[in-house]
Amino acid sequence: MGEGKDILMLSREEIQRYQVIRKVLEKVINQQKAAEYLRRSDRQVRRIVRRVRREGESGVIHRLRGRAGCRRIHARIRERILGLYRRQYVDFGPQLASEKLAERDGVKVNDETLRLWLIQEGLWQATRQRKPKERSWRARKEHRGEMVQMDGSQHDWLEGRGPKLVLMGYIDDATSRFYGKFYDYEGTLPALGSLKEYIQRYGIPKTIYLDKHSTYKYNRPQKYKDWPFRDKEELTQFGRACGQVGIELIYANSPQAKGRVERVFKTHQDRLVKELRLAGAKTCEAANGVLKDYLPKFNEKFEVPAKKSGDLHRAVDERLDLDDILSVQVAHVLRNDRTLLHQKQWYQVLTRTRAQRVVVYEYLNGRLVIKHRFRRLKYKFIEGPRIKSVGVRKFKNPRELRYVPPQGSYWRNGLKFGSRLTQN
Repeated sequence: MGEGKDILMLSREEIQRYQVIRKVLEKVINQQKAAEYLRRSDRQVRRIVRRVRREGESGVIHRLRGRAGCRRIHARIRERILGLYRRQYVDFGPQLASEKLAERDGVKVNDETLRLWLIQEGLWQATRQRKPKERSWRARKEHRGEMVQMDGSQHDWLEGRGPKLVLMGYIDDATSRFYGKFYDYEGTLPALGSLKEYIQRYGIPKTIYLDKHSTYKYNRPQKYKDWPFRDKEELTQFGRACGQVGIELIYANSPQAKGRVERVFKTHQDRLVKELRLAGAKTCEAANGVLKDYLPKFNEKFEVPAKKSGDLHRAVDERLDLDDILSVQVAHVLRNDRTLLHQKQWYQVLTRTRAQRVVVYEYLNGRLVIKHRFRRLKYKFIEGPRIKSVGVRKFKNPRELRYVPPQGSYWRNGLKFGSRLTQN
């Protein structure tokens, strides 16, 4: 934070960088490990450490922030080249088009630059290069908090005495320290809730290794994958929250890749099930009570020391609102009458605003807040507009309704209805 009237604005990446550099200054980790963590060279990390020691938080801010690149191609030239490509070389490859632009039109542009422009405009599709699958043994991480494996185990934990539960588990890759909590299902709210409790207990890990469950990753194929104009990956609520808090997600391509958490679940399905049986647990709350006493004993028995000292878990920065980040955020278009529909419920925004888009925050405790940027808006529940039933006919299945235009509509000209429609 700045002093007096000066205000220092840091991005989430810069806050994360500053926290890592602070660990270097506090001699928790060395500069080589910080360079690996930040994906920077040792030389660059040394410069950042010197600047942070001399300037404080402002030392992590890049000196070129807010400046345009000195080697950028002017937008007018870019549009001219793309216009020539559309008119004359629309079916040319980037390399051939670059050569023809230089020969015929006197415009020189690098073929790779042109390739990126064409991919961005949707005029060229990059070829996919499939890499062969390679599986090999992976050693443990060296520091606590460097990687955490996460998964959910759906099992008959109560052995028929109660509902089937899901154990959301986190195991530290370096030490095998386990943390978990029971939920009724594996979904967005349990994933966010368990992550929040893990962060409050141990801190923010560097990486989470997990599978490709739809809660954690959208599995839709991307159209363009070449850097830097690859499709922006659509994030789930969990992926968005991890990105905002500064956690890198690594998705496993097979259960064997995250075998540490898979094996510990097999151990729990033997040991923990018996503990729950002895305690006579019949509900999710009772199971979590048993788990609270069970985990310290389990970790004391099976936890191993890390190869190197130092904990890479980061404390939650006071500038990050953890409740906001670890919530379900849904963007909506605000109508002209300041109403919106969310989860089949209509809301009337009472705060006067010219905002066209608002975000609905569903917190883990069930509270619901509507915000425009950082401003909280007042609202109330209302009844939505009633849909007129005129012109609606039923199919044989009474649950399926279809709108049928009235007699005389231009849409009916030349259209024959199937035999599935019932007569009035």
